[in-house]
Amino acid sequence: MRSVQEHQRVVAGLITARPPAPVPLAEALGLVLAEDVDAPLSLPGFDNSAMDGYAVAAEDVATATEDTPVRLPVTQDIPAGRTDIPALERGTAHRIMTGAPLPTGATAVVPVEATDGAVDTVTIRASARAGQHVRRAGEDVTAGTTVLAAGQLVTPAALGLAAALGLGELTVIPRQRVLVLSTGTELVSPGVPLQPGQIYESNGVMLAAAVRDAGAEVVASPMTGDDVDAFRETLLGHCGQADLVITTGGVSAGAYEVVKDALGGPVEFVKVAMQPGMPQGAGSLDDAAGTSIVTLPGNPVSALVSFEVFVRPALRSAMGLPHAERPRRSAVLTEDLTSPRGKRQFRRGVLDPTTGTVTSYGPPASHHLRWLASANCLLELDEDTVEVAAGSRVHVWDLR
Repeated sequence: MRSVQEHQRVVAGLITARPPAPVPLAEALGLVLAEDVDAPLSLPGFDNSAMDGYAVAAEDVATATEDTPVRLPVTQDIPAGRTDIPALERGTAHRIMTGAPLPTGATAVVPVEATDGAVDTVTIRASARAGQHVRRAGEDVTAGTTVLAAGQLVTPAALGLAAALGLGELTVIPRQRVLVLSTGTELVSPGVPLQPGQIYESNGVMLAAAVRDAGAEVVASPMTGDDVDAFRETLLGHCGQADLVITTGGVSAGAYEVVKDALGGPVEFVKVAMQPGMPQGAGSLDDAAGTSIVTLPGNPVSALVSFEVFVRPALRSAMGLPHAERPRRSAVLTEDLTSPRGKRQFRRGVLDPTTGTVTSYGPPASHHLRWLASANCLLELDEDTVEVAAGSRVHVWDLR
């Protein structure tokens, strides 16, 4: 059987970065910059007021106190956004709002709280030093400066900076486009009455959510029965839309393994030494784009654990995203456990960060989805481990 590490390398080699592309700011959140961003202008672009108040020459209010206020005529109103800014004459004041351009001749702003707020002749009850409450042009960003670096994650703050600089788009590593395809004649959509032997389809919903949670884009999540022609037709219908196809089901050793039957040429089907998730497949489709495909088992726990182990880190790495792998922790086991020799076991677990302990959660079988839904970690036992005693230190994948 293929080792977990070897299959991880195979999958990682298939999922590669898309070429850098410019995207509108509204679509760039959570992506990684493909190139540096240099400021096309300075911020602020002009000297402006940091307070609502009065623009003055500092010398004119140098003696102002509560007991000996200074009174100045108010000759102009300067709201934010005014573009025709008259110069300030000595011995006068301009009423000014936060963000409004500082008039020539003004060297300070007196906050409205230190005045009587008048609009004709203002009484100023505090002095102001030169530069007080003034935002200088370029004190935040100087034109030509690199303000965002290639490899940096686009955050809300980064988007705010880009917008403030007048940029409408950023060049990023695009999201991976993923088609999630569930197979099985027994599958029906939620809301349809079940017939004997049928089950509701859950893998598509679950894996599409996992793909989005990993930072990628889901182009579609259809399902097909165990008919090879219908399966191929569904694939063909989405040809060119996806960088990666993820299938679930149809990869084991049964008589109706539709994925194996349809893709036996371009896809290599293997057994991986792990539990759950032994039957796996990976390869490239025979389409013009060479779309990659990863085939996962059909049991829901096997499918999601396989996604966590093989697909999620490869997707995030291809998009340049930080923390491609789940955090690994060491924790003290609260119970005795057994594991099959020769297989790496991933058990559902509950990690208690307060005590540093971990408890397995639910049976190890691959159809027990309920337990995985409430687990917050995967407890990893290596291929040589057969028994682990309570109190031993074990490795866990933190899913929180």
